[in-house]
Amino acid sequence: MTERYFAPCPRGMEAALASELGRLGAREVAATDGGVGFAGDLPLACHANLESRLASRILWRVGGGAYRDEHELYALVHAIDWHRLFKPERTLRVDVAASRSPLTSLEFATLRVKDAVCDRFRAERNARPSVDKRAPDVRVHAYLTDRDATIYLDTSGEPLFKRGYRRDTEIAPLRENLAAGLLALAGWTPAAPLLDPMCGSGTIVIEAALIAAQRAPGLARTFGFQKLAWYDGPAWQRIKQAARDRVRAAPATPNLFGSDRAAAAIATAAANLRAAQVADFASLERADILERGAPAASGILIANPPYGVRLADQESLAAFYPRLGDALKRRFAGWTALLFTADMRLPKLLGLKAARRIPLFNGALDCRLFAFPLVAGSMRGDAKRADGKITGLSNT
Repeated sequence: MTERYFAPCPRGMEAALASELGRLGAREVAATDGGVGFAGDLPLACHANLESRLASRILWRVGGGAYRDEHELYALVHAIDWHRLFKPERTLRVDVAASRSPLTSLEFATLRVKDAVCDRFRAERNARPSVDKRAPDVRVHAYLTDRDATIYLDTSGEPLFKRGYRRDTEIAPLRENLAAGLLALAGWTPAAPLLDPMCGSGTIVIEAALIAAQRAPGLARTFGFQKLAWYDGPAWQRIKQAARDRVRAAPATPNLFGSDRAAAAIATAAANLRAAQVADFASLERADILERGAPAASGILIANPPYGVRLADQESLAAFYPRLGDALKRRFAGWTALLFTADMRLPKLLGLKAARRIPLFNGALDCRLFAFPLVAGSMRGDAKRADGKITGLSNT
């Protein structure tokens, strides 16, 4: 039986996610702003949750239709056979999002959706699920437009960017699926050397290592569909085992590299690599991006450099970026640098011409992925050696 799904993702990643879902066997794939709609059978939900590197969630459409007010929204939700989808002993959370909805209160709409689910359970089973907003077994999502309501069950549970390997408790500047998306947009493949010279807790390097290992990003976690009525435990174990059997051994010499000037960041990145079971795929070192050299003659440099929110930060970065541009030109000729930032001044301050400017969002923050081919060329006058000769750009 064909089911309908929607996979939200970071804005700007929709086309990449559509391609990924197509490779996973999804049909009728259609990218839209903020995500991708697709069709397939119920096992596809299991595969997509386990394998997708770019999706934020996999939402299963279970009902919907036209509505004009809270009463009609309640009726749409109440018409769904909830008792066939999950047991009343499961805990419940309801989330409502809207675009141009005629309803005046999303909080009241959320309450009415919850009431409709619970009232249907009470009518059919004389029991109802209790609400748990922090760690629910089942999540119901309602999306409202100006005319239609679409009702989903979340098959993911926790967002899919929570792979289960992060050991640092601080909020990372990049979510895991956004980091994987940057790699996809960069066109990187495991055959090419890759360096994140400002790696922080290692998210970009770890996502690259998972790709190189062909390790499914969801192997170390559980999912929301495991609490639904159609969940088949033995079938799920077979799907996971097939994914484990596909995992590759690390190469003798890694071509994934991460560095950071902070020793604590390198320690955290190393711990996260071990937790992700891909430690042997990457090499980490403590180094300043302004001083380190290229680890290979060519490759992909990808980083999420700092960008200032406060004026003092902006002034500090305005002094840092020209030095970064010089370091890239001096030390990384033959490489392509891809820098993800919300600072639109970046190319000008670096003194580099961007070959590509890909619009993306990091949460609500308007960002760009700038691509800079680093080509050897003449140096500035201050790059002369003591013997008066002008050096060319070289890898060190």
